[in-house]
Amino acid sequence: MVAKPARRTTPVSARPGWRDRHGRGIRAAVTGPHLPLLHSRADMFEMTVASTAEYLKDLWPGELADVAFEVAGMPSELGASPAVDRWRVMVKERRVILYRLPIERLSRLHRYDDLHKRMMVESCVFRAVAELLGKDPWDLAPDRFRHL
Repeated sequence: MVAKPARRTTPVSARPGWRDRHGRGIRAAVTGPHLPLLHSRADMFEMTVASTAEYLKDLWPGELADVAFEVAGMPSELGASPAVDRWRVMVKERRVILYRLPIERLSRLHRYDDLHKRMMVESCVFRAVAELLGKDPWDLAPDRFRHL
């Protein structure tokens, strides 16, 4: 006589490979359904780089149309100098790489609030693009701060 396999009493998760503890189903978001999702520092950094790059691409469509903006944690190789690069510009490849950790941790701000952190990231994007185009960072968007 052949024994039948035991029937599974807990439901199988809808996602393959997703951990379904004790048959409780998939867990909900930590913030709940009516609150905004939490953003990490890395998410905020990437959103700031992306929005600043789009702003500059709108101002300089011919010069920045094929430029790729990337975010990395740290430079893969450190140079002989004790300074750590905050970005790297590759003119021939039309790439700009911004290094998140040196920008966030080695920058000296007089206020550590969200506005000043965002302004620091934006200034690094402006300086990297200015290096790529061979221009002064203030010439990239001369009317940006005119209202202040």
